[in-house]
Amino acid sequence: MKDTDSITALMTDLGKRAKAASAELAYAPAEVKRKALDAAADAVWANRAEIIAANEKDMQFGIDKGLSPAMLDRLLLNEDRIEGIVNGLRAVAAQDDPVGEVMAEWDMPTGLHIRRVRTPLGVVGVIYESRPNVTADAGALCLKSGNAVILRGGSESFHSSQAIHACLVEGLKAAGLPQDAIQLVPTRDRAAVQALLTMTDYVDVIVPRGGKGLVGLVQREARVPVFAHLEGIVHIFVDKAADPEKALRVVMNAKTRRTGICGAAECLLIHKDIAETLGADLIRALIDGGVEVRAEGIALEGTVPATQEDWGKEFLDSIIAAKVVDDLDGAIDHIRTYSSSHTDCIITEDDAAADKFFERLDSAILMRNASTQFADGGEFGMGAEIGIATGKMHARGPVGATQLTSFKYLVEGDGTTRA
Repeated sequence: MKDTDSITALMTDLGKRAKAASAELAYAPAEVKRKALDAAADAVWANRAEIIAANEKDMQFGIDKGLSPAMLDRLLLNEDRIEGIVNGLRAVAAQDDPVGEVMAEWDMPTGLHIRRVRTPLGVVGVIYESRPNVTADAGALCLKSGNAVILRGGSESFHSSQAIHACLVEGLKAAGLPQDAIQLVPTRDRAAVQALLTMTDYVDVIVPRGGKGLVGLVQREARVPVFAHLEGIVHIFVDKAADPEKALRVVMNAKTRRTGICGAAECLLIHKDIAETLGADLIRALIDGGVEVRAEGIALEGTVPATQEDWGKEFLDSIIAAKVVDDLDGAIDHIRTYSSSHTDCIITEDDAAADKFFERLDSAILMRNASTQFADGGEFGMGAEIGIATGKMHARGPVGATQLTSFKYLVEGDGTTRA
């Protein structure tokens, strides 16, 4: 048998098992799903030493592969980050169950009573790159929303994802739920991704979580509907009415807290009226913080001249593009041209300016006077996220358990007939 044939057979088997599991999950009681997630959290914490040992193998693989420091940071698991995974699992477990929620109900003059209720999507395929915590986040959210999931992690996080997945399976077993509800593709072979994208008989939606290359591949090749999670080309506009202290706190946190996540700021836009005052102070603070500033319209020692390629670029590193703009309209024009519709922010004390920024831009997340690193489902109260959807169909912004549902209509009569 050719390798591609064996991969196709492997993925078809995963798909059949996931579809069967999804039928059972669709009506699993809320308390049973909660028990599974709490048991999974217990297992992650109990097995943290094994997870860290598996992660050390992945870190060495990443180093040998030449991953950047920011990408290695995305890959790293330590006890604090594992505690974050545990807390995320417990937070999802504690949320209200979205399945069966009545979204709307009404009576018709014909005597019909109609309800629109939330229902699982079915089987979700999640394709992600180096962040092993996605294994837990995606598994938990799909389970909570009554969906089976097929996880295909990146080659860099292969061992970490396996160790975390084993804990999720322990949770399923403890709750008496089908172990096939959360499956992990057991190979690094890229043919598995190609197969997953075309499994229309078994998979209801694909969620890609990664860089532009991965998302572009999925959008080109998928025959299954896609929730696109595009790169985070995140802008911050510092308005002339910005509070200097707030601006400094927000810009530094947005860029330097973690440079390798999709909510990290990648472009700083500065109103010309404050370019030589607050703008200069911000640039100096970034440089002092170890950030390379690629600037246009800013003549400060330590900056590097920006090129056209620096606009609309996701650096995922200690690099930021910076530009002086004439006014709010200039900032909006720049963002419309180069944004990936992920997250964009304005820093201002002017309510009218903030209102205009919110009205004229259509990114999935728009912020005012807050770090863009809050662009995260956990920070939005969702417990975790499966990604930030940047498209406009179905789910948009952080995709939590509720966003992983569709709906159906339940129509009741009393021997009612149509004239």
